Amino acid sequence: MTDAIKGGITGQTGLDTGLSRAATRQNLDKAAQQFESVFTGMMLKSMRQAKLADPLIDSKAMETFRDMSDQKVVQNMAEHHPIGIGQAMSRFLAQAQPGIAADAATPTSTATP
Repeated sequence: MTDAIKGGITGQTGLDTGLSRAATRQNLDKAAQQFESVFTGMMLKSMRQAKLADPLIDSKAMETFRDMSDQKVVQNMAEHHPIGIGQAMSRFLAQAQPGIAADAATPTSTATP
């Protein structure tokens, strides 16, 4: 118990696990892809809320189905046709970590925005 207090926050508390997840390039790229998926999803949701016209058939079930469909589309977009914000975030975070910074110069994705 006193070792945890002397050494600060330890893994026993579960609070420092977020720092070790970015320790490899693969994990950093996966996090960047997930970030891009969330960002694109928020963008699409915002566009949907700007209703330019009233739909012919509108119900809670259709809205739920559309949201699920949008989520799948966004995941596929982030995986196959990224807009680039995830790669930019990945490069930025890799600069702060010396072990990953050397790998940051090599592109990990062949997709072009």
